[in-house]
Amino acid sequence: MAREEGRGRGRGRGRGDRDERDEFTDKLVAINRVAKVVKGGKNFGFAALVVVGDQKGRVGFGKGKAREVPEAIRKASQEAKRNLVRIPLREGRTLHHDAAGRWGAGKVVLRAAPAGTGIIAGGPMRAIFESLGVQDVVAKSIGSSNPYNMVRATVNALQNQTSPRSIAAKRGKKVSDILSRRTGGGVNESAGEAADAVDAA
Repeated sequence: MAREEGRGRGRGRGRGDRDERDEFTDKLVAINRVAKVVKGGKNFGFAALVVVGDQKGRVGFGKGKAREVPEAIRKASQEAKRNLVRIPLREGRTLHHDAAGRWGAGKVVLRAAPAGTGIIAGGPMRAIFESLGVQDVVAKSIGSSNPYNMVRATVNALQNQTSPRSIAAKRGKKVSDILSRRTGGGVNESAGEAADAVDAA
């Protein structure tokens, strides 16, 4: 009887782990071999950079070090899940506005794009956009090509994103007023309500 209960608990834990894996997508951005110099010589290990997202507006990154590659990736994934940030998306597919980000020598420029453009970006930035759920964006790295700097600069640019809903709340206006000003008129109240629904999702 005790064995059956133990097996049941094990199966339950497995389902929970699978659900968590299904919710988030992990993308390995970079892996490096590192060495620690000690008295007897060198201890070699691996450093991994991983991007995690739910493809619905949340993304995070993390780094981990271990003697073996799988363990380094696991540590990086855990750290990434602890550092998730929510980014507002326009229509759930692109950015609300152009943005620039910087971290150290890494500089990136992100531009919103019309439907059908796809993700035009380099490796580390592409991993972030795919994990975030962005479908249309144009991005360019101007400074350092170091993946750590590029990832941090891209997240910095994404965190500067603001939605019409948040701007309307700060200014005490309706979302339709903000959108009509941005698009040059022709946006009715229903469009504002639709934008509210998209941002709330």
